[in-house]
Parts: sequence; C-alpha cells; structure tokens
Amino acid sequence: MPNSTSPSSTKQLMGRAILVSVSLLAFSSLSCAGQATQTTPPDDEPEKAWAEVDLQLPAAPKPENLVNFYKSDSQSFAIDKLSLSVASDGTIRYTLVATSNAGAKNVSYEAIRCETYEHKLYAFGRNDGSWSKSRRNQWDRISNTGANKQHHILFAEYFCEGTTVAGKAPFLLNRLQGKGSPFIGK
Repeated sequence: MPNSTSPSSTKQLMGRAILVSVSLLAFSSLSCAGQATQTTPPDDEPEKAWAEVDLQLPAAPKPENLVNFYKSDSQSFAIDKLSLSVASDGTIRYTLVATSNAGAKNVSYEAIRCETYEHKLYAFGRNDGSWSKSRRNQWDRISNTGANKQHHILFAEYFCEGTTVAGKAPFLLNRLQGKGSPFIGK
C-alpha cells in the first residue's frame, strides 16, 4: 500500500521530531549540570579540624649540638639541632636553650605553629637530662615585644613563610646555621 502522507503532515512530523530532539537535548544538559553540581563540594563545607600529634620528648641537648640564633640584652638563645623536627600536624618542634648573661640555663621543649602564629611549651629540661612536662597544655600567641621575642625570631626568620612551614627540618636547620637555600644560589 502506498504511503499517502501529505506535504503538510510531513512538515508536522519533522517539526515534532525536531521539538522532541531539542527537548531531549535540553533535558540531557540539565541532567548533566545537576550531576556536576552534586559532585562538587559546596564552598561553605567545614574544613577538617586540626589535630595535634602525640608528644615524643627528645634526648637532652648537648653543647656541641646547639645552634645560636638570637641574643637579647639579657640572654642568648640556641636550638638543639638534633631535636628539630617538623611533625605531621605541621608544627615545628625543637629544644630551646636560653642562657642568661650570668650563665644560668633554661632548657625547654617547644613547638611553633606557623598557621596560627602560636607557640607551645611541652616540657622543661632538668639538670639530670630528664624532662618535666609543662602543666600548661595550650597554644599561646607569639609575642614580638620586649626582651623575649625568640619565638617571633624563629617564626619570622627561620621556620615560617607567612602561615606555612618554610620547609623540612634539614632546610630549617640550614637556615638556622646561616646557610642559604640551594634554590636561590646562596
């Protein structure tokens, strides 16, 4: 039986086919756009909470391992190079030795957190080489005033680049010892 489709019905069929095709294309585009927005996390999603790693106290410092980095009017400050580490939580941990002009020494195990411009005192060194843990278990804002600005000096000149750690422990030690970065030709 011959097809008896008129030219006007052919136009109608083609128009409907085009309309259906455009509709399907639009629906497909919206569906893909919806999927893309569903897999992209929202901007206001909370960041992971920072967690401090467990404390591991180092061996007592020896005079031959001390690296001087700052001298105030009343005392000088040094870091035990064997204790310097960058922990997995982003803190820089070290043994600090403060020596007064009269020769009295204070030894402490501490940390600096570049991200927040804070420092923490973990323990005090005893004369027998053991440690006494600090009773204060919180981070304190670093001070850049007065005679005791050793933490600011460590933060600004040796350990941090803005709010990030300047590098791994060997790089930080090189900075403390006055050696330049191999990347800048010093």
